[in-house]
Amino acid sequence: MTLRRALSGLLLALPALALPGCGLAPVYAGGSSGPVATTLGDVAIAPIAGRPGWLVRNALELRLGAITRNGSPRYRLDVTLDDDITGFGVRRDTAITRERRTLRARYQLTDQATGEVVLDATAGADAGIDVVSSEYATIAAENSALERLADIVADQVVARLAAFAQNMAAADAAP
Repeated sequence: MTLRRALSGLLLALPALALPGCGLAPVYAGGSSGPVATTLGDVAIAPIAGRPGWLVRNALELRLGAITRNGSPRYRLDVTLDDDITGFGVRRDTAITRERRTLRARYQLTDQATGEVVLDATAGADAGIDVVSSEYATIAAENSALERLADIVADQVVARLAAFAQNMAAADAAP
């Protein structure tokens, strides 16, 4: 039993021992004054159409900060959404028993000084919804799914923006 504990302790310590030489670094190194945080704070989010757009924009503002650090943001984030509900799981009486809600986003990060699109990417997620006999319950489930999907899409967008900012900071630091 002691050999097993010793081996499991060694296995747990191996990843920590291997990390210093692998080149990995924390994305938010430097805290709020680090290059990633300052770049993310320099992004203005353009209005996004519709209720899904309102939810995604609010989620992005929570993650990026609703107010930019300086009065004039360097970047503008434009997001276009595609929100779709597809029914499947049809019973013999042609009633739909299951739906899939899909939220896809195409987003572009534009340098406002030059007008150049520096990042053009997509994000998306889907959720399954049970269709029940109560129309109210089904609509509530569809709305809950949309709220969850907006958070997931916002997380994906911010993660990609952070990776872009980290790569840009690494390129600026390279000799």
